[in-house]
Order: sequence, then C-alpha cells, then structure tokens
Amino acid sequence: MAKRGLTSAELSNFCGQVALILEAGLPLYDGMETLAGSSQASDSADLFQSASKGVNETGSLYDALKLDDRWPKYLVEMVGIGERSGHLERVMRGLEKYYEREDRIRTSVSSAISYPLVLGAMLVVIVFILLWRVLPVFRRVLNSMGVGMSDSGARMMQIGTVVGWIVLILVLLLVAVAVAGVILLRTKHRQKVLDLIQKIPAIRKLSKELTASRVASVLSMMLSSGFPMEEALEMTAGVLDDQAAADSVRGIKKTLDEGGAFADAISETHIFTDLHSRMIRMGIATGREDQVLANLSEIYEDSVESDITMLVSIIEPSLVALLAIVIGAVLLSVMMPMAGILASL
Repeated sequence: MAKRGLTSAELSNFCGQVALILEAGLPLYDGMETLAGSSQASDSADLFQSASKGVNETGSLYDALKLDDRWPKYLVEMVGIGERSGHLERVMRGLEKYYEREDRIRTSVSSAISYPLVLGAMLVVIVFILLWRVLPVFRRVLNSMGVGMSDSGARMMQIGTVVGWIVLILVLLLVAVAVAGVILLRTKHRQKVLDLIQKIPAIRKLSKELTASRVASVLSMMLSSGFPMEEALEMTAGVLDDQAAADSVRGIKKTLDEGGAFADAISETHIFTDLHSRMIRMGIATGREDQVLANLSEIYEDSVESDITMLVSIIEPSLVALLAIVIGAVLLSVMMPMAGILASL
C-alpha cells in the first residue's frame, strides 16, 4: 500500500510550524525533531521522522525533503530557493498562505460539486429501478388482466423506455469519465490529463495566472537577495510544473546569455500581460524590478483566488441546471410509458 502524502491543510500547518521555529531562533534540527515527536500519532508520522532525520544528517531542509517524493515539488523547490536566498522564513510563511488558500479552494469546489452529484446518483438508481423492475411489472399486470396495449400507448411506452435508458447511459458515461480522470491523475499519465483539462478556457486562464504569480514571486525573491538574473531564471524554471512555461523561462535566460534585454525577452514569452510587462520594463529602468515583481506576484495571486471563487460559484448552479434537465428527461421517460398504460385501459 502506497504511503500517503500530506493534505493541503497539513502542508499549510507544516510550513507555518517551520516558519515559527525559524522566527523563534531555534536551530532547525531541534525544531524538526520536536515537530516529528509531536506528530507521532498522525498517519504521516514517518514523513516527519524522515524529514527530521534528513535535516540532522544534511543540515538542509531542502535536501531532507528531496529524499521523499511525497513532498510536493513546488514546496521542495521553494524551500531550496529560500535557503539559497537566506529568506527561508519568508518562503515558509508564503507557502503557509499558499496551501491554506489551496485547501480553502478545494473545500469550496468539493462542496459545490458533491450535492448535485449525490442527487444525480440517487436519480440514476431510481430511474434504473423504474425501468428494470417497475414498468415490466405494469406490463405483466396488464397482460394478466387481458388488457391489450393500443398502438399509441405502445409507442409512448417504447419511446419513454428508450429515453430513460439513454439518460442512464449518458450519466453513467459522465461518471465513468470523471472516475477515470481522478484515477489517471494519480498515475504516470497525470500530466496528460492536466494538459487535457487545461484546454478548457477558464482552467487555461487560471493556469497562466498561477504560472505568472510563481515566476514573479521567485524572481523577486532571488533578485532582492542579490542573485544574478541568469541564476534567478534558472531557479524559477525548476519551480514551475508547467513544462511549456519552464521552457519559456529558460528561453529568457538563453536570450540574456546571448546579450539580449530581459524586458524584451519576457515580453516575447507572454507570461505576463502587456500592461504588466511594461510595468517590469519601468521597474528595470528605475532599478526596482524586484519590488515590481513582488507586487505583480500579489496581483496574480489575488486574481487566481478571485477567478476560482467565481468559477466555484458557477459550478453548483450549472450542475443543478443540468440535473434539472436530466430530471425532466427522466420524468418524460417514466410518464410516457404510464400514459401508454393508461391509454390502454
């Protein structure tokens, strides 16, 4: 049985505790040992024990987290950037808020989807019972009474039954696709599924905003710590999950290596909007590019959360509307056979 990783809420709590250890001025290995000891009763006790042992052996939280692939790549790489830039405490506080927001969003999405799905599942069961057991009983009762089905009644029953089975098959197919998607997200085909999901315009927009936020955040942190732009870009590319965006960032670095201008290179990638690219250009001209990038990171983070909140607010009424259409089709599939039976009396 595969060992589970931490949930978003648990990751947020972990990052907050590490930040608290650093703020208190405690040695990291002592703090991690205390953290591991306090988590012995949890399901992920071995994960904390491994991290504590790794910090004791290597002296680096980044190297310790790299030893276990259950830690998210984004968290691990950001910890590495925090250690190299000397801003690990700041990074951990940022990650605490990031995973807290992610947990809040997942909870909202789950609550918006679960209620309509439960109703849909109940509907499927009811319609299946009606089509498979109830209607055949009506037919047998009519036959035993010697009542023949009229032509119009027989047609209505046939059409209604067909409509009912079609609705059932479509709903079951949608459920099967959703289940298959969830399963594939846990396999080596995860990236292919994510690429397919990102073809949805709303999801693609969110992904682009999240990428822009991460790029701006990491570049700002590295530049404010005195790292050269080329090294900052290399570190940024390693943080990104989106391979296309990572390649774009490496392309910027290549342009700089060839003597090109950073402002021109970043505008050509379209990671940021035209307005924000111009803001970066002005920041470079005034020597405040790190501050501009930090502001852009916050702007994109707020935009992502706002867009997701709006998307979640659309999901539930959309699913309810779809469910209403399905219910209408189901009622039609049941009432038409009933009308056919009554027409035969």
